[in-house]
Amino acid sequence: MADKLLMDLVTPYRKVLSVEVDEITATGALGEFGVLPGHAPFLTSLKIGELSYKLGNRVDHLALNWGYFEVEDDKVTILVETAELADEIDLVRARAAVTRAEEAMKKLLPEDKEFRKYELALERALIRVQVAGKADRR
Repeated sequence: MADKLLMDLVTPYRKVLSVEVDEITATGALGEFGVLPGHAPFLTSLKIGELSYKLGNRVDHLALNWGYFEVEDDKVTILVETAELADEIDLVRARAAVTRAEEAMKKLLPEDKEFRKYELALERALIRVQVAGKADRR
């Protein structure tokens, strides 16, 4: 059994990370889960949420937007629509997105077609604010 996981995180636009880590925590469609070296193979879908990974005493955080997470032989492959490292997120812009989505939702009923669109935008913005708050801003 290996003592590290090789994690590859990819979006349609770029390879975000390829790094060896000690553990990973992510937000799956059925809830949060963790992966350590030696984990059984599995495949799951990811929802809008946070991914964190640990290497030694350092923990890094990312905001993810939908995708898939696969573990096989201590290799983790993560394919997502978007991924932002905590220190890449513009906190002011993320907070403004929260406000815009909340204001738009106030004008709609849950049955309106546009309501779900703004609900998802709010969820993405809230995760971005949460993750940005964990940035190691030096």
